[in-house]
Amino acid sequence: MAEINAKNAGTLSLGDRTFNRLGYGTMQLPGKGVWGPSENPENAVKVLQSAVELGINFIDTADAYGPFFANLLMKKAYAPYQGVYSDLFISTKVGQTRQGPNLWTPDGRPDYLRQQVELNLWSLGVDHIDLLFLHRIDPKVPLAEQLGELKKMQAEGKIKHIGLSQVSVADLEAAEKIVKIDAVQNRYNVIDRADEAVLDYAEAHQQIFVPWFPLATGKLAEPGSVLSKIAEKYQAQPAQIALAWLLQRSPVILPIPGTANLAHLKQNVSAANIKLAKADFDAISQLK
Repeated sequence: MAEINAKNAGTLSLGDRTFNRLGYGTMQLPGKGVWGPSENPENAVKVLQSAVELGINFIDTADAYGPFFANLLMKKAYAPYQGVYSDLFISTKVGQTRQGPNLWTPDGRPDYLRQQVELNLWSLGVDHIDLLFLHRIDPKVPLAEQLGELKKMQAEGKIKHIGLSQVSVADLEAAEKIVKIDAVQNRYNVIDRADEAVLDYAEAHQQIFVPWFPLATGKLAEPGSVLSKIAEKYQAQPAQIALAWLLQRSPVILPIPGTANLAHLKQNVSAANIKLAKADFDAISQLK
């Protein structure tokens, strides 16, 4: 039986850093509505540490998750980032304010973005951010001002790489006139492929594409469905097949399934061992 390890998904690189192509997202660690503290902080820390034990070395978070509760859990789990935690590659995000459970409001003012970068550094316990996403483009602030401030902090050594989240191809083209964009994080999964053009653009421009909400299967996973039958064939769950499909969809895709459940974490990582036959991959690709 193959070892359950994220390394089985292959690797991707940014600059001089290489990481396994199956990561972990911290969005489910804070309280309900991504608000407030974890309902079980000790378990959350254990999940974070177990992710690394399972070969995950790309961790995605955001200052808006909690806010800050996810980052602080990471700090507790990993700081001072020595030993097995020394090669963790961390991506985080700035540009969203929180007013309560499930409430999110973009804020792209340069002084706010700078403040949030500093708070990310503090709450994570790191001296630089490996990959910083602009969580959302603020339509009230010129893009050049938003990305210009991130570019300044990149020059200061506080940010290594810059990415954009939930953007269009036009957004990417405009952004690249201001600063080098190394990654894109958009919603993309087997039931939501509205951003197919963004994925194709990222692949063509050698940008890492991080699909959020990667495990969504919806009605496609109902008993007797194509996805359900394929899952049975591989002795897997539909969500695992959805994750395996993403890994085969493009070499630049880096899924970050999140969970606060240790069993689900192991199940997600084991999807890296599933290699879909071309007929099965094509059958899932044609689902809508």
